[in-house]
Amino acid sequence: MRGDGVAFTEDIEQAVAARAEACFSFLERLVAEPSTVGREAGVLEVFATELAAMGFDVERLPIPAATAELATAGVSPDRAGGHVTVGRRGHQRAGRSLLLNGHLDVVPAENEQLWRTPPFVPHRREGRMYGRGTGDMKCGIAMGALAISALDEVAPDAISGPLTFLGVVEEEITGNGTLAAAAAGVLADAVVVLEATDLGLLLGGVGVLWLEVTVTGRAGHAHEAQGRGGVVDTAMALVAGLRAWALRLGAGDPDPLFDALERPYAVNLGTLTAGDWTSSVPSSATVGVRVGYPRGWSARRAESVVREVVEEARAAAAAEHHVHVRSSGLRAEGYLLDEQHPLVTALSRAHEDAHGRPAERFVLGSTTDARTYVNDFATPALCFGPSAADIHGVDESVDLRSVLDGAATLAHFLRAHYAGGAERG
Repeated sequence: MRGDGVAFTEDIEQAVAARAEACFSFLERLVAEPSTVGREAGVLEVFATELAAMGFDVERLPIPAATAELATAGVSPDRAGGHVTVGRRGHQRAGRSLLLNGHLDVVPAENEQLWRTPPFVPHRREGRMYGRGTGDMKCGIAMGALAISALDEVAPDAISGPLTFLGVVEEEITGNGTLAAAAAGVLADAVVVLEATDLGLLLGGVGVLWLEVTVTGRAGHAHEAQGRGGVVDTAMALVAGLRAWALRLGAGDPDPLFDALERPYAVNLGTLTAGDWTSSVPSSATVGVRVGYPRGWSARRAESVVREVVEEARAAAAAEHHVHVRSSGLRAEGYLLDEQHPLVTALSRAHEDAHGRPAERFVLGSTTDARTYVNDFATPALCFGPSAADIHGVDESVDLRSVLDGAATLAHFLRAHYAGGAERG
């Protein structure tokens, strides 16, 4: 290793560039595993193999059934044998510690025929890699691995304390993977969640509930539908009522950082199931909704309020239908890491050292696994990662240059963190 400052930056840039192809190949192997809910075993093994090659001790940690009983757990799908993959280095040494967290589960690729190339066949073109999970968030995991490898070459002794690299599942549906790992003691002085953030620092998110709302009524022939309305009409009225309520939320519970967002508390209609025949009035309709809510609320309070809003909307629709609401996934409470926290300033400084400008700091009307560390384990956590596009959409992709740039930032941060440049939380 040459001297500090400019020389270190140049050395890291060169080490990152030399490993770029290996990094992109690793990302391709991750993306080629279609790791939707219940199908994550393959991608976890790809991650475990990479960890072992980097000198990590690897453990496969089960997600116990008892995780679902924890206060901030989401409602998990019926599944067996789920686990997270934990890589550890330097845990026999004293000193400050760090945890890198990334989720390896992805959302489904609806309407694969709309993709320019198959969603689980990673494809590079014009400086980007396309495929489901390239942006959310396998690119961050590849970036983290690249940062560690580059720093190991340039400054072999820089990571002088415990380093944990955690690959989790269920982030997209419950967050229970990270929650189970943290409850089992997989923690550190600080956490960087490697979500795609356009090389900015994501410091907080709103509360998020997943709910399934089922409307039931009397079935019948189509000629009766116009006069009395149907369960689908009522279901749409309930969603409209929720959206109108969400637009009013900011006025009742002011939260300046989040209120500055255009629509922080979004209500998304994600699924709709109803009917089995075009000329029949369905007897039931079920909608899956994602509801955002203010950071100061508990999940219990949010669900109670949503149930009241749904009942008010049903009454306003004057529908003689039965409505049942059940929790169906995320029960995520909002979170925020203070923008003056030493972890924030240290990572921003690292970005400036690597690229000549501090990282942008922001919040979003969504959630990440960082909330578990901040809310439940009093551990500072934020998100930092590459630049992605069309996350959860068709032709999801990541800017490959941003993966390299993010790795350079993270290498600077790792060096400073273990040298004492970032204070303990």
